[in-house]
Amino acid sequence: MSSGNRARPAAAAGHFVRLLRTTTFRGVLIYVGLFGASVAVLLGFLYWSTAGFMARQTDAAIEAEIRGLEEQYGEHGTLGLIRALERRSARARTNRGLYLLADAADRPIVGNLDAWPRERPDAGGWLTFRLEYADSPGGVDFGRARTFALGGGLRLLVGRDIRDRQEIVRRLRDSLGWGLALTVALGLAGGVLVSRSMLSRIDAIGAASGEIMAGALERRIPLRGTGDEMDRLAANLNVMLDRIALLVTGMREVSDNIAHDLRSPLARLRGRLELALDGPRDLGAYREAIERAIAETDALLATFNSLLGIARIEAGAEAPRSARFDLDALLDDVAELYAPLADSAGATLTRAPQSGTVIEGDRDLVFQCVANLVDNAVKFSPAGGDIALAREIDAESGQVDVVVGDRGPGIPDALKPRVFERFYRIEAARNRPGSGLGLSLAAAIARRHGGELLLQDNHPGLRAVLRIGTAAG
Repeated sequence: MSSGNRARPAAAAGHFVRLLRTTTFRGVLIYVGLFGASVAVLLGFLYWSTAGFMARQTDAAIEAEIRGLEEQYGEHGTLGLIRALERRSARARTNRGLYLLADAADRPIVGNLDAWPRERPDAGGWLTFRLEYADSPGGVDFGRARTFALGGGLRLLVGRDIRDRQEIVRRLRDSLGWGLALTVALGLAGGVLVSRSMLSRIDAIGAASGEIMAGALERRIPLRGTGDEMDRLAANLNVMLDRIALLVTGMREVSDNIAHDLRSPLARLRGRLELALDGPRDLGAYREAIERAIAETDALLATFNSLLGIARIEAGAEAPRSARFDLDALLDDVAELYAPLADSAGATLTRAPQSGTVIEGDRDLVFQCVANLVDNAVKFSPAGGDIALAREIDAESGQVDVVVGDRGPGIPDALKPRVFERFYRIEAARNRPGSGLGLSLAAAIARRHGGELLLQDNHPGLRAVLRIGTAAG
């Protein structure tokens, strides 16, 4: 026999052992045990009540026979009793009656029994004894009877052949036993089927997890479409995997962007320091080189801080400190902070008088988000351009929008989704200061607050709409 033929039974045995060790199968075993015990109690009660009823019915029939014979004996004496026993013995095949009148030496006088039973009666005079029929050699039946002592040393036995009752009880006992065995067998078979189904789904989850751990981040757990708890678990795991894949992809993009976009500032910083070192030993030249290096370093630190902020917000580490605050007061502070910067750039920052809008969220993060939008508007506004900072509320939904509009070059529709990517800068922004992280950070803060950042045309210019929640009542 080949090794391959031996491997298949071994694998099947291993699978069966795994099946028996599953939590589902152990739960089914407990259920089958409890259910089997309850079925056994129920069937036992049925057996006890049925057998008891039949026994009581037999005893009642015997008692009725005894009362009739007592009447015959009381009215007609021994001769009348003998005649009554002869009549009843003649029809014993029909009523299954057992009768015997014997003398003091236990010799039969009249009846349908050949000898007096050897078994002893109980305290109530009842006895159960063996019967042997000539027409069924080797077969043994049982009779149940009562015995009485009569005058003159005579003894009377009145009873019934209970082989029919014994057969019914035996069949009932066998049926109940087979019913219990079938219940347990079907329960175990159902447990095996349920466990196999559950194990196959667990194996599918395990296989998908193994492929994901091996690097296939696009792999997902298959769904059966049944809508049961396993499908809901798989759907939740797939959502989690989507989130993990998004974060991993973001980390890769950040790493790539850092490698590409920070190389130039670092090379520029190193080149300036080398030029200062190789140039004339003049204190003023050294001072100028150091100041430029500090400015370049500050820009690099700001870039790294922005990257760290975006990563912490998107990973959930920068959880918003939820509290109510006055949004209009926040916008007034942003306008007051950036108005001088706009003036120096030749633009005008206007803030319409508004007040009384209270929302819930992290005030510091919202301030940073709005500040980034205003800072972008200042950078791209032409000389003499207007920058509008306002708050809008939808009358029906209560949705609160912060709107920052400028009259700059705007952003083409095809590039609007891309400007939220880290370090991405459109061609018009290449010669402007910045790292391309402002809108990414603002969008991350908006998402963390359950809102979104929309970029719309201002005809001309850009209209940035920050949807930050609903007005608090």
